[in-house]
Amino acid sequence: MPKAGYTPEEMMTVAAARKLTGRAVCFVGIGLPSAAANLARITHAPEVVLIYESGTIGAKPHVLPLSIGDGELADTADTVVSVPEIFRYWLQGGRVDVGFLGAAQIDKYGQINTTIIGGSYEKPKVRLPGAGGDPEIATSAKEVWIVLNHSKRNFVDKLAFVTSSGYTTNPEENSGARGRGPTTVITDLGVMDSDPRTHELILMALHPGVELQEVTDKTRWDLKAAEELERTAAPTEYELRALRDLHHRTSIAHGAPASGG
Repeated sequence: MPKAGYTPEEMMTVAAARKLTGRAVCFVGIGLPSAAANLARITHAPEVVLIYESGTIGAKPHVLPLSIGDGELADTADTVVSVPEIFRYWLQGGRVDVGFLGAAQIDKYGQINTTIIGGSYEKPKVRLPGAGGDPEIATSAKEVWIVLNHSKRNFVDKLAFVTSSGYTTNPEENSGARGRGPTTVITDLGVMDSDPRTHELILMALHPGVELQEVTDKTRWDLKAAEELERTAAPTEYELRALRDLHHRTSIAHGAPASGG
């Protein structure tokens, strides 16, 4: 455990959870987004409505799901509908406030790669899990938040493959998004917001103990920063206890922590 009393991943998860408030309807990805969304639900946002791709609406899992098909989601949901209904009526119908996604790679416009790394599509160096429902979530949710660890491997100038679209330098290519697109990226180093005019990600806040140079050194594009960078508040004892209890329950249920990635 670091001297601060919490890990960078815990800081990232807490920072992401704090953004989810009120009765927001949130389409949740597995892994880090699920940890953040459920932390929000069990702490400061008990009325948030969590939707998973498998058709569960109002899921309140006691432990973090290993996949969208985890029985814990259906067992604790307010209702379960078909996958076509989740996408057509809820997502494409404009009823999802926030899409909460993870990524393997991201570029400066919030475009996501979760498909391949290196080589060709037919023969990549690394084959990733793929798209799932992320491409539709990225374009149809009212806004999209992305959570992932900050490194040069993840924050790249050019994606190996565009799995889920964000914005591009060509305005005509941005017209397909029905929502605001990717608006916020939360990492283990800080928080970025999309510039309303250029749609480029701008560093807005640094987590405790993190300096600007560390963030720019781990970004493969020329990262812009706000003139007055904010400092993320450190996790409270209450937030850490809730998050660690959640991971502990998950470890007991599944045999290993479901901390995301």
